[in-house]
Order: sequence, then structure tokens, then C-alpha cells
Amino acid sequence: MKNIYIPFFLFLATVVASQEIVTLPNESIDGVSWKNPEKEYYSDIWKTQVVTNVSEPTMQVFRPSAENNTGTAVIVAPGGGLFAHSINSEGNDVAKWLIEKGITAFVLKYRLVPTGEDGVADISQLAETNPQKIGERVATVLPHSIQDGLNAILHVRENAQMYAIDPNKIGFMGFSAGGAVTMGVAYNYKKTSRPDFLVPVYPWTDVMPIQKPKIDSPPMLIVCASDDPLGLAKGSVELYTSMLGANKSIGLHMYSKGGHGFGMRKNGLPSDSWISRFYDWALAEGLTQKKTK
Repeated sequence: MKNIYIPFFLFLATVVASQEIVTLPNESIDGVSWKNPEKEYYSDIWKTQVVTNVSEPTMQVFRPSAENNTGTAVIVAPGGGLFAHSINSEGNDVAKWLIEKGITAFVLKYRLVPTGEDGVADISQLAETNPQKIGERVATVLPHSIQDGLNAILHVRENAQMYAIDPNKIGFMGFSAGGAVTMGVAYNYKKTSRPDFLVPVYPWTDVMPIQKPKIDSPPMLIVCASDDPLGLAKGSVELYTSMLGANKSIGLHMYSKGGHGFGMRKNGLPSDSWISRFYDWALAEGLTQKKTK
């Protein structure tokens, strides 16, 4: 996929309603247009807060306290089938947990498939009537969502001093469709947009097939559940095997139960503590450090 370098001055940071928002580059997509505006609402279908019809990629910045800052940063890409962002359980709630550990977080709203008023209802209906259509619509947008991820890394690295982070400790974590974006980042980065570590959580490997790791592929931790109803456990194992076979630094937490989309939800299962296992891994890999307030 073509890498698009965007100079620093094209990145725009604004503060909206006390939220620190970064607007990322937004090149047009041939044959794709959004008729409905970006919308955030509670989905009765998914029982969580979602965002749909993202046509302009942005990031919300979550900063730890200055005395607790470790210098590590993580860009968080929520899931939602590329028809929506599960913005809390796979985005904002993750970021709030990370800043308590001194990790600066950036919740990325990458571009999504254009939908009607309720993108969750749209993908749910297609899942019942025409599942193949989901993949076709995702394929038109996913390369650009991946570019959003690469641009996010580039922005964070170029502004490392402003964010008080180490430019060599920038990670990328994505859930489901966001996991597909994470894999796309893993296979398409350039020197300036290379993540320092990757955390695909139940990645959607059907739309982003396993590829040979890059020579300088960064450390990766994969998280999934064997009983994922979308069958993503198999892809997670294949991703692990591909990294292991290439002698790359790789970890895998495969829970027997957890289903799909557990994110920061509390289900009374061992998978509830996956983010603590990520933190343990990050400490062991030297990607972050413990700080005491």
C-alpha cells in the first residue's frame, strides 16, 4: 500500500470541550463518500457507546500526570467491524487505564465505512442477509484506515517533546477491526511511522490476512479467546506462528473463554485482566516502567 508522508505543519491540534483532539490528514477516497455526519450514540444492539460515519480521522489525547509519566505512549484503535467504533470499552476506557500506569494514550478514530443513521444496525443486518457485502465494503476503506494509523504514529513521534514521551516507545493497540488496522500498520510502516510495539486484540485476520513479518518487526503481544464466535482464535494463532517462525519477539494470551469484543468489559472471567497482562509484558520487554506517585 502507498505510504503517504504528511508534513508536520498539516497536523492540526485543537482543544474541544476540554478534550485535546488531534486532526489527522484526510485525503479523499475514490468512490467513497459520507452522506451522514459522524455520530456518537448508545447502541442498543451492542449495548455500548459507539461512533459511526467517521470521515475525518482524529485522535483524543489522554495524558498521565507529570509526576507519573513514564514516557511510553500507546495509540488505541477501537473495533466495530469498520462500521463503528466501540469508543468506550475498546477506546476511552483503555486510555483511562493506561494513564493510571503513566502511559500517554491516543484514542484513534480511523475512517469508517459510510453508513446510514445507525451503522451498528447496518452491519448487523448485513451479517444476517449478505455477510460477503461486509467484506466488500470494508475493503474499500481499510487501506485508508491503516494510513490513518500510520499517520497517527508519525504525528506522535514528530510531537514527542510536546507530549512528553519517548519517540522510541510508541505502541499501537487495536481491537477486532482495529486489530486489522494494527496488522496493516505492522506490514506497511516506514522508518518514521514504525511502531515500537504492537498489541492486536482479537484481530480481524479475515480482512487483513497474515503476511511475512518485516525484517525490523517490533515486539508484539496478541490477545484473544478460544471461544471467539467470529472464529478469530485461529487467525491469532497463525499470526503468532508467523512471528515465531521469523524469530521475532512475540507473546500470546489465549483465554479459553471470553468471546468477542470483551475489551474493558467485566464478564467475571480471566480475560477481564488481559490489560494487566499487557502491562506485565510491557514491563518485561522494557517498553515502559513502573512509576510511583
